[in-house]
Amino acid sequence: MPMTEQATGAQHPQPRARNGGQSSASVEYLTGAQSLIRSLEEVGADTVFGLPGGCILPAYDPLMDSTRVRHILVRHEQGAGHAATGYAQATGRVGVCMVTSGPGATNLVTPIADAAMDSVPMVAITGQVASSAIGTDAFQEADICGITMPITKHNFLVTRAEDIPHTIAEAFHIASTGRPGPVLVDIAKDALQAKTTFSWPPVMDLPGYRPVTKPHAKQIREAAKLITQAQRPVLYVGGGVLKAGATAELKVLAELTGAPVTTTLMALGSFPDSHPLHVGMPGMHGSVTAVTALQKADLIVALGARFDDRVTGKLDSFAPYAKIVHADIDPAEIGKNRAADVPIVGDAREVIADLVQAVQAEHTEGHTGDYTAWWKDLNRWRETYPVGYDLPEDGSLSPQQVIERIGRLAPEGTIFTAGVGQHQMWASHFIQFEQPATWLNSGGAGTMGYAVPAAMGAKAGMPDRTVWAVDGDGCFQMTNQELTTCALNNIPIKVAVINNGALGMVRQWQTLFYNQRYSNTVLHSGADADGTPAKGTRVPDFVKLSEAMGCYAIRCEDPADLDKVIAEANSVNDRPVVIDFIVHEDAMVWPMVAAGTSNDEVMAARGVRPDFGDNEDD
Repeated sequence: MPMTEQATGAQHPQPRARNGGQSSASVEYLTGAQSLIRSLEEVGADTVFGLPGGCILPAYDPLMDSTRVRHILVRHEQGAGHAATGYAQATGRVGVCMVTSGPGATNLVTPIADAAMDSVPMVAITGQVASSAIGTDAFQEADICGITMPITKHNFLVTRAEDIPHTIAEAFHIASTGRPGPVLVDIAKDALQAKTTFSWPPVMDLPGYRPVTKPHAKQIREAAKLITQAQRPVLYVGGGVLKAGATAELKVLAELTGAPVTTTLMALGSFPDSHPLHVGMPGMHGSVTAVTALQKADLIVALGARFDDRVTGKLDSFAPYAKIVHADIDPAEIGKNRAADVPIVGDAREVIADLVQAVQAEHTEGHTGDYTAWWKDLNRWRETYPVGYDLPEDGSLSPQQVIERIGRLAPEGTIFTAGVGQHQMWASHFIQFEQPATWLNSGGAGTMGYAVPAAMGAKAGMPDRTVWAVDGDGCFQMTNQELTTCALNNIPIKVAVINNGALGMVRQWQTLFYNQRYSNTVLHSGADADGTPAKGTRVPDFVKLSEAMGCYAIRCEDPADLDKVIAEANSVNDRPVVIDFIVHEDAMVWPMVAAGTSNDEVMAARGVRPDFGDNEDD
């Protein structure tokens, strides 16, 4: 899993030892609410996504006077959470959201869980009922600390105004160091209203929190020896390499060793897709070459990856011939799913940099790997089973073609977000990712509704970059209200709705595994007898809906109009743009490894199982 302290734009003060005094800090008398806003300013939070309510209301009054913190009023608390995640993933800084107690706080649970699964640095600030009312089932009370304990890196309940500055400092430090993750700060209303002193920097006391960043030299040397001794190595790269800002080091290591590189869904862009050493994305819908490379490997060097089930398939049959080098900042991930022959705890950037030196030392001693036969196999698989698609015979729009053209016509440095489902997998395959932090999506949790608010957060954090959200018609209906937020706050994102009239990935499974019984996957109001969408029904009409929210909206149904419509969207930069792409409903995502099966059973296309030959199974 992601493995490191943020390398760029660190937003946290360093811990200071308790010394009994703070003579260097200036002291002011403020309310707890004023202290909260001042603390956010001092830790470098420049953007907060939020929605006020009774218990957090005291904090919103001084927020109005801040010239250093921009508040973006969302239309739903879930949007605030995903926007904070998108901001963090795009900028490398801590994302911040702020909502009220009870239902406001519980509406953050999904984005908090999403950030935890994908190791995103986020601080969620929630209001809480007055400390005297906690535990009484007071109006809009919810034990949000108890609710989120399993899905936060840490959380705090603050009941005293004087505790606010050091708690905020600690929250940002914890969120952004070690394995990044979400931290919740729940503040009682009376703590926000009370008078207190404010001084900065605060004294932080985190005696049990000491992330290990420097890898053990002996383990590094052992890993380097295995790399030069292996005949079929694979560098298995996860999102931790992006979190570490270690992409330059990764390129050096890959080119030094000559080993193939496979990048997970969360790591796309960490290594250029166009690089000859890149063999694609592994996993359930990964490329045949990447999936098979891991299965046939005799050594897997996992860097900031966690051997999740979507990559391994049936775990006991995964990579049966491989020794494992597993490097991660979080020691709990090492050996959790697959035993490691060489475990390395450390920051990805430091691990890879040390590996480069160790491999260079092996080369100096005359130990170099010979991967000639391995690359002969890999190249044959790449040529025989490339990722591709067929155009619909009826002349309708192909969703893969739509996404591919969006990627090709996008300006340099465009950031792409995606919802979850077929469109997410097509985007991962048919958009070429050459730079880090240009692909944002929900990997571990698979959260529908992520794309639009995450794009909003990314654009707010990177206003000079083009941001495209590739969404499905199912995902889009979950959080599209944040387009109003974008329109009113000058956040001109672009949204491609891949509209097949159905919950596409679920429908694909129903096609393959449920005898084409399309139970409750049709999204339009009308349906034919066989469950497919009735022709011509558009409920809602995404063009009218988007226009009502202040967007420039277009519908595209004809492949001949595709490039013209995308170019038109790219030219509009004064408001959000939504394109409703009406695509063929039967398109499927391939390759595919069915859930619960071995990666050896990867299907290149429907009814097409790759033939690798018996001579490779040695």
